[in-house]
Parts: sequence; C-alpha cells; structure tokens
Amino acid sequence: MTPTLPPLSLYIHIPWCVQKCPYCDFNSHAVKSPIPEQQYVQALLTDLQRDVASFKINRAISSIFIGGGTPSLFSPAALDSLLTGIQAHVSLKADAEITLEANPGTVESQKFAEFRALGINRLSLGIQSFNDRHLKKLGRIHDAQQALAAVEMVHDAGFENFNLDLMFGLPEQTLEESLNDIQTAIGLSPPHLSFYQLTLEPNTYFHRFPPKLPEDEVIFAAQQQCQQLLAKNGYQQYEVSAYSKAGMRCKHNLNYWQFGDYLGIGAGAHGKISLALPNKIIRTVKSRGPEIYLSAQNNSSQIPIAEEELPLEFLMNHLRLKQGFSLADYQSVTGLTANTLEPALSQAVTEGLLIKKQSHYYCSETGWNFLDDILQKFV
Repeated sequence: MTPTLPPLSLYIHIPWCVQKCPYCDFNSHAVKSPIPEQQYVQALLTDLQRDVASFKINRAISSIFIGGGTPSLFSPAALDSLLTGIQAHVSLKADAEITLEANPGTVESQKFAEFRALGINRLSLGIQSFNDRHLKKLGRIHDAQQALAAVEMVHDAGFENFNLDLMFGLPEQTLEESLNDIQTAIGLSPPHLSFYQLTLEPNTYFHRFPPKLPEDEVIFAAQQQCQQLLAKNGYQQYEVSAYSKAGMRCKHNLNYWQFGDYLGIGAGAHGKISLALPNKIIRTVKSRGPEIYLSAQNNSSQIPIAEEELPLEFLMNHLRLKQGFSLADYQSVTGLTANTLEPALSQAVTEGLLIKKQSHYYCSETGWNFLDDILQKFV
C-alpha cells in the first residue's frame, strides 16, 4: 500500500487550574495571580505560526482539543481571539470537532452557552465522582450538586456532543458507590463517557502520601460491573477507558489512537508530525513552564522517531482500541512493510493474546487485560 499522510489535529494546552488536584500529573499550575489571557493567546498563535512554517503544513485540521489545566477558566473573549487567530494560520474541515475541557464550578458553567456560540461543539466535563466524600478526597472544588447542575447547563447550552470524566478505585470507594456514580451519569444522557481507574502517578501528592485504596478484587469487580451497566445502556467501549453512544466517539482521541498527526501548542504540549514515511516522523515538545513559554526563552524540541521504534509506537496506540488494526492501517501510516511486525505479531497470536481475522488483529479478552505483555514483545 502506498503511504499517505494521516489526518491532522491540533492540541492546545492551557496550564492553569484553580488548585492542583492530589492525583494529577498533568502540566497544570494553581492560579496565584490573574491569568495573562491575551499574552498567552498571542504566544499560542505565535507557536502555531512557527509550527505551520517549520513543517510546511497544508493539511486541514480535522479536530481541535483545548485541554489543561482548566481551559474553561479562560474568558469567552480570549477563546474567541484564539479560535479566530487559529483560522488565520490553518484551515479547518467543515465538520471539525472542537472540544474544550471544563470543570463543573458554578462560574465556569455559566459560560457554556457563550462557548457554544464561539463554535466550540464539544465539552469534556471533569466530574470524577458524584459522591461528595470522594470529591473532597480528590481535592475537587465542586460538589455533587454542582456537577449535576453543570450537566444540565451543558444540555441547556445546546451541546449535543459532550463527555463526562469519571474515575473508579477511589480511596475507600465501595462497589456500590462506583455503580451509583455510573448509574447517575447514565441518567444524565451523556453521548460519551471516560471511565478510568485512579492511579498513583509519580510526582503527585497521592504518590508521596498514598491514600488507602480499595482491595484489587473490589476495584476489578467495580470495573466489570460498571462496564456491564454501561453496555446494557447502549455505551459501547471502543477504547481502554472510552465509552460512547453510536456515532459519538471522540474524533480527536481516535486520531491519537490511530497514530494520526497532531500539532501541539502551549506550555508542555506534545505533537507528532509526519513529513515523509517512514523516515521523517517528528515528535515535538514545547517548554513546560508557563513563565518560560511566555518569555523569549520559549523553545520547541523536535525529535525524529527512529524507524525501528515505529512498530511499538503504532501498537501502543492502536491496541488501545477494541477494533484493533489492519496491516493496511499499519503500512499506510508508518510506511513500513507488514513483516516489520514479525515475529512478535505471530507470537502474540500463538499465545492467544491477539486474535487474527484475515489481515486484521485485535486483543483477545486475555490480551486486553495484559496489554503491556503484548507491547513488550515489540520492544
């Protein structure tokens, strides 16, 4: 198959939060003074302009994801300037998905209708739980009632596409509490749910001072029973932690998992750009600290992906998807031949970790639970 450049998305990182959550390992910083909105928007647009020029971008953007941090802390006026400026440097597809991460705080929720008027057509709400006790332990600044009210505001603002983030395996969380969170979420009719286990990541408060987590058996039972409840209510699991109603998968995240390209702008943002396959696929990394990013010292690192690393890079993403991948997918977006996956691919099939149907591969139930073991074969 002739290699073709994959779809192109745009990730925008806004690094400020009201406060840093104890489990969060993202590049986020508690607000200690007024956010320099306009200065940061200008830095983002300059960043984008440099990348477009450096990589000679002439592909249309299929999706935008504004993440953080808490991007909804920005005013609608600042986001309007940002989105208008973006379209001066790149073209957007007519059906481009534009997602904004938001929290259920009352002040932020009141902006939802204004965000929708700007052309933002998808919100992702960081709910995490509908239980006040768990929200407090997670360091969240909203309570369950504010979470419920925020989702109602999302509906009222006209968002037909939105996501709710929920976690399980929370400190001292019972199986019944996990099921109640999922049942509450289902009752709010979100088109999409992200449902993932709390992990104690390095460089977080929870890693330094670990809370008491449920026993592994309780966590596994919660995962299994919540997944069954989601499936019963029409939510298809299409990725490790992503569930959606029919036709409502997240386009932006799908592009990541299908090894697509994405520009990454903002403090600490990462990108991946294919210039020529297979020998010119570049990772980009932007300065992490907001102060440095806003200063003249801001710089971008460009790191080529070695050809021998491409099989693992591809599989780390594609095998997160329930649908797996085809050899045609692999050849198309890496520019490599199918035999570069061997003998590890055949070994994974022989061991029952992967299932092969013609030239299509996907995880077995065993493989789905031992994904790291599959990937280790390609190291």
